[in-house]
Amino acid sequence: MLHRSKLLGLSAIALAIGFNLPYARLVAIYDYPDILRRPAGEALQLFVDGGASLVITWHAFAVAALLFIPLSLGLSLSPTNLHTSQRLSIAAAITGSLSGMAQAIGLWRWVFVVPELARIHQSGAEEAKAAAEASFSILNAYGGVAIGEHLGQWLLVMFVLSLSILQWRQLRRTVAAVGYSTALATAIGTTEGVAIALGRDAELFSIFTIVGFVGFTLWLILTGLGELVARRVMAIAALDPLSP
Repeated sequence: MLHRSKLLGLSAIALAIGFNLPYARLVAIYDYPDILRRPAGEALQLFVDGGASLVITWHAFAVAALLFIPLSLGLSLSPTNLHTSQRLSIAAAITGSLSGMAQAIGLWRWVFVVPELARIHQSGAEEAKAAAEASFSILNAYGGVAIGEHLGQWLLVMFVLSLSILQWRQLRRTVAAVGYSTALATAIGTTEGVAIALGRDAELFSIFTIVGFVGFTLWLILTGLGELVARRVMAIAALDPLSP
């Protein structure tokens, strides 16, 4: 049990840092996420300019989302959480794993579909360019906004909220409060896709998305530290003959 708690804690911290690395690189070399709201032709040209390095970065980002699946299962189904509430633990496990899957599917479009669209767009034929841009826009709207961002992020909101309620009940009030704030900011940011579909200005929602992303990073690190502290407390208690 002690070993499991330590592994969970270190894994949570590692993933919180790890998924920020490809994200930061995408910001630097692909102007992400702003590029997603710019004309398709511009996004495809910049994708070509990024070369193999950009494709690998997207792949790493998708793998990070996939790795969130076992982590969310481990955090949700810990003995402490199951003892606190089986229903909330199972809810967190289901929504967390589905969130990781949905976001990985959305991100992998950049690895397995967009490169071919970028090559077609680069061919120079005007009809081919128009077809590639139209395909990219549809793919981005469905695979990116609908599946990765909207569905994936709503599932993430439910995962964070479920675990935060468990943490609150376990008197881990600081990390729970960060989780509640993260869930709220992410939920508001997720409305960005609906606003775009309605032809409304979505800039405010994108700010909430960034706040939610930063909050999720902090919450995951604090959750990981909580697992490590719990392990240490249990180890001390095991060595203390006077402990109850």
